[in-house]
Amino acid sequence: MALDRRKAAVFGGAFVLRLLLVFLFPSLPDLLTGRVEVSTPVNSFKRLQEGLFLYTRNVSPYDGGVFHQAPLLLPLFTLLPDVKSNPFPTAIFYFLVDLINAHALINISESGQSVQTRLHSAMRKHIRWDGVSIAAWFLFNPFTIATCLARSTSVFTTTGILYAVSNAVDGNSINAVLALGLASYLSLYPALLFIPLVLLCYDQQAQSSKAPNTVVFFVRHGAMLLSSVAGLLGLSCIVTGNFWEFMSATYGFHLLVPDLTPNVGLWWYFFIEMFDSFREFFVGVFWLHLASYVGGFTARLRRQPLFIITSLLGVFAIFKPYPSISDASLYFALLPLYRHLFPLMRYTFFAVSALLYSSLLGPAFYHLWIYAGSGNANFFYAITLVWSLGLSILLADSIFAALRDEWEQANPELQGQEVKQI
Repeated sequence: MALDRRKAAVFGGAFVLRLLLVFLFPSLPDLLTGRVEVSTPVNSFKRLQEGLFLYTRNVSPYDGGVFHQAPLLLPLFTLLPDVKSNPFPTAIFYFLVDLINAHALINISESGQSVQTRLHSAMRKHIRWDGVSIAAWFLFNPFTIATCLARSTSVFTTTGILYAVSNAVDGNSINAVLALGLASYLSLYPALLFIPLVLLCYDQQAQSSKAPNTVVFFVRHGAMLLSSVAGLLGLSCIVTGNFWEFMSATYGFHLLVPDLTPNVGLWWYFFIEMFDSFREFFVGVFWLHLASYVGGFTARLRRQPLFIITSLLGVFAIFKPYPSISDASLYFALLPLYRHLFPLMRYTFFAVSALLYSSLLGPAFYHLWIYAGSGNANFFYAITLVWSLGLSILLADSIFAALRDEWEQANPELQGQEVKQI
C-alpha cells in the first residue's frame, strides 16, 4: 500500500504540475510548440493542426506540403474540441499519455530485466532504483514536461516503444510486436528496435518454458510486425484516399529529408552545405550509419537485450534526421534502469555538463541567429554539436560500464581492478 501511495503522489503531482503550468502560463504551450528544440517537421503540433484543418474540410491533409505525420492521428484529434477555443481537453489528453508512459516504465523496472537476464546477472544488482522513482524521474524531467506542453506527437511514438518493451519483459511477444508496429507506423525509426525486442521476448519465453526455434520465432514475429504495419497503412489509405500521396509525404519525407528546418540534430546543417549532386549518396550514408548500430550492439551485447534497446534509443536521439528533446527524454527515462552501472561510468560529469551547457545556451544562440541578427547558423549548429557530444559521451560511457560489468561477471576475482589493453 505504501508503494501505491507513492505512485499516486508522483502521478498526481506530475499531473497537477502540468495543469498549473498551462493555467498560470496560458501562452507557454504555443511558445514551446514554435521552438525548434521541441518541434520538428515530423512531430509539430502546429503542422498537425494544419493537416487537421484540411482533413475536416474534405481536402487531402498533404496538399499544403506542411503536414508530414501519420494519417490516423487526424481522426483521433477530431474527437477533441478545437484547441483554439478550448485548449484544456487536448492538454489533459497529453497529460494522461505521459502518465500512461510512466506506468509502462514502472512495469519495465519491476521486471528486473535491467539487472538479471537469462544470460547475464549484474555484479551490483542490489544498486537500483524502484519503479516509482524512475517514473518520477521521467515525469518531472524538464524535457518530458516541455514535450508534453508543446503537444508534440512524439509522445505517441514514446508510448508505442515503452509498451512494446513493457510487454516484452512480461513475455507477451504478440502485444510487444503490435506496439512496436504502431510506433514504427508513426515514426519509422522504431522498426530498428525489432531485433533486440524479439531477443528480449525470446529470452523471456526461454526462461519460462522450453526455448522455441530461433528462426521460426523471428520469422513469425517479423510477419506479425509487417502485418500490423500493413493493417495501419490500409486504414490510412481509407482515411486519405490516396496511398502514394501519404506514403511519400510521411515515410518518403523521413527517408529523403527534404525539409532542412533547424533542429538539435546533425543532418540539417550538413545538407544545407551539401552540393545537390552528392545529396543522395550522403543521405544513404547517414541512414546506413544510423542502422549499422543495430547489428553491432546486438552482436556484442546479446546477453542484455534491454540495454541494447536503451542504447539504440540514445543513438536515435543523436543521429536520426529530425531529433528533438523528446528523443533525449525517452533515452533519459530508460537510463536510470541501469543505476548499477553508474559507479563504473567515468565521464558522467563531462556529459552532464555538456548537456546542461547546450540546454541553457541553445535557445540563446538561436535567438541571436534568427531574431537579434547578431549571429549566423554556425552559432546554433555549434551548440547542437555540443548537445550531441554530451549525448555521445553519456552513451559511450554507459556502454563501457555495461561491458565492464559483463567482464567482471566473467572474471569475479578481478572486480574493481584496472584493465589495460596491451
